Amino acid sequence: MTIRRFTEADAEAAAQVVAETVEISNSRDYPPEYIAALKQSHNAEVLKQRAKEGHMYVICDGEKIVGTGTIAPFWGSETESILLTIFVLPEYQGRGLGRLLIETLEQDEYAKRADRIEIPASLTAVNFYRHLGYDYKNGVTEPEDGLLYRLEKFR
Repeated sequence: MTIRRFTEADAEAAAQVVAETVEISNSRDYPPEYIAALKQSHNAEVLKQRAKEGHMYVICDGEKIVGTGTIAPFWGSETESILLTIFVLPEYQGRGLGRLLIETLEQDEYAKRADRIEIPASLTAVNFYRHLGYDYKNGVTEPEDGLLYRLEKFR
């Protein structure tokens, strides 16, 4: 397994990783219309744009992209960053790749300059991020609109 920076040529494969992951892993926690909206909001064109606004990485098993994640400035901040688009194909989950991805993102220049890193965590992944040291933003333990938890970590 290798992890590297995303290139525009990765966009279709990365979008497919998102689509497969939300279809399988997130479908037990979310209704079909939310899954469809997630897939659309993470299509190849959106991922290309997201990569321009932050630093996107992909995890590869040989030539196959099996995971993706992004770190970007939080609303343009120099001292806060946000983790986005973090997905690992279901058949690769439980192998430490998600942890590797988060550790890689936390070593990125956007993380190193940040005093605080935020992540909008899905119902499916909230415990994973909490295990990695992220805690509820402002102590709010209920998901926003029943969909996402706001988690944060201070450096």
